[in-house]
Amino acid sequence: MRFDIRCTLLALALALGASSAALAHGDESHARKKYDYSKAEDTPFGKATDPAKAKRTIAVDMDDTMRFSPSEISVKRGETVRFVATNRGKLPHEMVLGTHKELEEHAALMRKFPDMEHDEPNMLHVAAGKSGEMGWQFTKPGEFYYGCLQPGHYEAGMVGKVVVR
Repeated sequence: MRFDIRCTLLALALALGASSAALAHGDESHARKKYDYSKAEDTPFGKATDPAKAKRTIAVDMDDTMRFSPSEISVKRGETVRFVATNRGKLPHEMVLGTHKELEEHAALMRKFPDMEHDEPNMLHVAAGKSGEMGWQFTKPGEFYYGCLQPGHYEAGMVGKVVVR
Protein backbone atom coordinates (compact mmCIF):
# COMPACT_ATOMS: atom_id res chain seq x y z
CA MET A 1 0.00 0.00 0.00
CA ARG A 2 1.49 3.37 -1.00
CA PHE A 3 2.45 6.10 1.48
CA ASP A 4 -0.25 8.59 0.33
CA ILE A 5 -3.02 5.98 0.52
CA ARG A 6 -1.97 5.07 4.07
CA CYS A 7 -2.10 8.73 5.12
CA THR A 8 -5.58 9.04 3.64
CA LEU A 9 -6.72 5.94 5.52
CA LEU A 10 -5.29 7.29 8.76
CA ALA A 11 -7.07 10.59 8.20
CA LEU A 12 -10.32 8.73 7.66
CA ALA A 13 -9.82 6.83 10.91
CA LEU A 14 -9.35 10.13 12.71
CA ALA A 15 -12.41 11.62 11.08
CA LEU A 16 -14.45 8.61 12.17
CA GLY A 17 -13.57 9.23 15.80
CA ALA A 18 -10.40 7.29 16.54
CA SER A 19 -8.90 8.19 19.90
CA SER A 20 -6.31 10.95 19.62
CA ALA A 21 -4.46 9.42 22.57
CA ALA A 22 -3.93 6.24 20.55
CA LEU A 23 -2.88 8.23 17.51
CA ALA A 24 -0.57 10.79 19.11
CA HIS A 25 1.74 12.15 16.44
CA GLY A 26 5.27 12.68 17.70
CA ASP A 27 4.63 10.83 20.98
CA GLU A 28 8.01 10.34 22.65
CA SER A 29 7.14 6.77 23.61
CA HIS A 30 6.56 5.95 19.93
CA ALA A 31 8.95 3.13 18.98
CA ARG A 32 9.90 2.50 15.38
CA LYS A 33 8.30 -0.71 14.17
CA LYS A 34 10.37 -3.53 12.72
CA TYR A 35 10.43 -3.41 8.97
CA ASP A 36 10.98 -6.28 6.54
CA TYR A 37 13.33 -4.64 4.02
CA SER A 38 13.00 -7.60 1.65
CA LYS A 39 9.45 -6.34 1.01
CA ALA A 40 10.39 -2.68 0.54
CA GLU A 41 8.23 -0.97 -2.07
CA ASP A 42 9.83 1.09 -4.78
CA THR A 43 8.70 4.72 -4.65
CA PRO A 44 9.35 7.64 -7.01
CA PHE A 45 12.28 8.56 -4.72
CA GLY A 46 13.74 5.09 -4.02
CA LYS A 47 13.17 2.39 -1.44
CA ALA A 48 13.81 1.60 2.20
CA THR A 49 16.85 -0.46 3.06
CA ASP A 50 18.46 -1.78 6.22
CA PRO A 51 20.53 1.13 7.61
CA ALA A 52 23.18 -1.35 8.82
CA LYS A 53 23.93 -2.25 5.18
CA ALA A 54 24.57 1.32 4.03
CA LYS A 55 28.10 2.22 2.99
CA ARG A 56 27.62 5.93 3.71
CA THR A 57 26.18 7.68 6.78
CA ILE A 58 24.71 11.16 6.49
CA ALA A 59 24.19 13.10 9.72
CA VAL A 60 21.23 15.48 9.67
CA ASP A 61 20.62 17.95 12.49
CA MET A 62 17.25 19.54 13.18
CA ASP A 63 16.30 22.14 15.74
CA ASP A 64 13.72 24.69 16.76
CA THR A 65 14.89 27.26 14.18
CA MET A 66 12.83 25.06 11.81
CA ARG A 67 15.83 24.18 9.66
CA PHE A 68 17.76 21.05 8.71
CA SER A 69 21.52 20.96 8.53
CA PRO A 70 22.60 20.20 5.91
CA SER A 71 19.79 21.68 3.85
CA GLU A 72 20.96 19.90 0.69
CA ILE A 73 22.44 16.43 0.22
CA SER A 74 23.93 14.90 -2.94
CA VAL A 75 23.89 11.15 -3.58
CA LYS A 76 24.62 8.91 -6.53
CA ARG A 77 21.84 6.99 -8.23
CA GLY A 78 21.71 3.51 -6.70
CA GLU A 79 23.57 4.64 -3.58
CA THR A 80 22.35 3.32 -0.23
CA VAL A 81 22.70 5.73 2.67
CA ARG A 82 22.05 5.64 6.40
CA PHE A 83 20.50 8.85 7.68
CA VAL A 84 21.12 9.66 11.34
CA ALA A 85 18.81 12.52 12.31
CA THR A 86 19.48 14.29 15.60
CA ASN A 87 16.93 16.63 17.18
CA ARG A 88 18.88 19.38 18.94
CA GLY A 89 15.70 21.30 19.80
CA LYS A 90 13.11 21.15 22.56
CA LEU A 91 10.20 20.33 20.24
CA PRO A 92 9.55 17.01 18.49
CA HIS A 93 10.70 16.97 14.86
CA GLU A 94 10.59 14.60 11.91
CA MET A 95 12.57 13.74 8.85
CA VAL A 96 10.23 12.51 6.11
CA LEU A 97 11.60 11.66 2.65
CA GLY A 98 9.45 12.19 -0.42
CA THR A 99 8.68 14.11 -3.54
CA HIS A 100 7.75 17.76 -3.23
CA LYS A 101 4.11 16.90 -4.04
CA GLU A 102 3.92 14.08 -1.46
CA LEU A 103 5.41 16.24 1.30
CA GLU A 104 3.04 19.12 0.47
CA GLU A 105 0.02 16.77 0.59
CA HIS A 106 1.17 15.17 3.83
CA ALA A 107 1.83 18.58 5.44
CA ALA A 108 -1.71 19.67 4.53
CA LEU A 109 -3.08 16.48 6.08
CA MET A 110 -1.08 17.11 9.25
CA ARG A 111 -2.58 20.60 9.54
CA LYS A 112 -6.06 19.04 9.48
CA PHE A 113 -5.21 16.09 11.76
CA PRO A 114 -2.25 17.16 13.95
CA ASP A 115 -2.52 14.13 16.26
CA MET A 116 -2.31 11.60 13.42
CA GLU A 117 0.26 8.87 14.06
CA HIS A 118 2.08 7.29 11.17
CA ASP A 119 5.23 5.26 10.86
CA GLU A 120 6.58 4.42 7.45
CA PRO A 121 10.11 3.45 6.43
CA ASN A 122 10.64 6.88 4.79
CA MET A 123 10.10 8.80 8.02
CA LEU A 124 11.73 9.36 11.38
CA HIS A 125 9.97 10.84 14.41
CA VAL A 126 12.63 12.25 16.72
CA ALA A 127 11.91 13.45 20.25
CA ALA A 128 13.79 16.45 21.66
CA GLY A 129 17.41 15.57 22.42
CA LYS A 130 17.20 12.18 20.66
CA SER A 131 18.41 10.64 17.39
CA GLY A 132 16.92 8.20 14.91
CA GLU A 133 18.14 6.40 11.82
CA MET A 134 16.78 5.08 8.54
CA GLY A 135 18.28 3.49 5.48
CA TRP A 136 17.38 4.52 1.96
CA GLN A 137 18.45 3.58 -1.55
CA PHE A 138 17.94 6.30 -4.14
CA THR A 139 17.08 4.35 -7.28
CA LYS A 140 16.14 7.20 -9.60
CA PRO A 141 17.89 10.45 -10.51
CA GLY A 142 16.25 13.75 -9.67
CA GLU A 143 15.50 16.17 -6.86
CA PHE A 144 13.72 14.82 -3.82
CA TYR A 145 13.05 16.32 -0.43
CA TYR A 146 12.97 15.74 3.30
CA GLY A 147 10.78 17.73 5.62
CA CYS A 148 9.43 17.98 9.12
CA LEU A 149 5.68 17.51 8.93
CA GLN A 150 4.87 18.47 12.49
CA PRO A 151 2.09 21.06 12.03
CA GLY A 152 3.60 24.40 11.02
CA HIS A 153 7.21 23.20 10.78
CA TYR A 154 7.22 22.50 7.03
CA GLU A 155 5.46 25.80 6.37
CA ALA A 156 8.12 27.58 8.46
CA GLY A 157 10.80 26.27 6.10
CA MET A 158 11.84 22.98 7.69
CA VAL A 159 12.61 21.25 4.39
CA GLY A 160 15.78 20.02 2.69
CA LYS A 161 16.69 18.69 -0.74
CA VAL A 162 18.30 15.45 -1.91
CA VAL A 163 19.89 15.66 -5.35
CA VAL A 164 20.37 12.25 -6.95
CA ARG A 165 22.79 12.17 -9.90
